[in-house]
Amino acid sequence: MTGARVRAAVRQAELPMLSAYRLWFEHARKCDECKRVSRAKDGCESGRGLWDDYRRAYDGGAG
Repeated sequence: MTGARVRAAVRQAELPMLSAYRLWFEHARKCDECKRVSRAKDGCESGRGLWDDYRRAYDGGAG
């Protein structure tokens, strides 16, 4: 199996909570506004939305 295929297989098996966190983390690494804050809820609008998605996935979709 090639590296790309392995990564694709891992992404397909990724838990929704981990996927949401990875998306937020990748955004926060690149976003100048999100880099400057110490809490995710103080980041940019996109970062806050991604963090909210993560929190919902973490809580099992409740609320």
